[in-house]
Amino acid sequence: MNEYGTVPEFTLTERDGRVIGLQQLRGKIWLIYTSCTDTCPLQTAMMAKLQEEFAANPNIQLVSFTVDPERDTPRALTLYADRYRADAKRWYFLTGERDRIFRLILDGFHLAVAAMPNNSDPSGLIPHSPRFVLVDKEARIRGYYDSREPEAVLRLKNDIDSLTKG
Repeated sequence: MNEYGTVPEFTLTERDGRVIGLQQLRGKIWLIYTSCTDTCPLQTAMMAKLQEEFAANPNIQLVSFTVDPERDTPRALTLYADRYRADAKRWYFLTGERDRIFRLILDGFHLAVAAMPNNSDPSGLIPHSPRFVLVDKEARIRGYYDSREPEAVLRLKNDIDSLTKG
């Protein structure tokens, strides 16, 4: 399994108001993706399936970062998470200042996200990567997986299993 760099220090706000950062995630294997509550139901549904599949392993943490913090308030994220039965202890939905989130996504996770001034797209959509990112217990990025490709999702599951055994 490859290594693609280390996740930088960060702190953001979880849907219940707690501050979550790298410190709370160290020592866990975590799977992240960027989400917008309007256009990402397929990725979120896949994360919900992964939450079920790895429910017995407390060392797996799911993390969703919003790309639309102006609309995805903690309250909106709570409602969205509830729709997918997201376990608040196992699956974080993080929000914060747009610049801080975008910098983390672009520079920390090396994912694409379009920084559109004041959400100028009339549809309200913010283009962003459909990839999941797998991070190991030492905050090293171990893989990228296109959520639209069944083979990539299978590779992701195998890589999670490898990291939990290692």
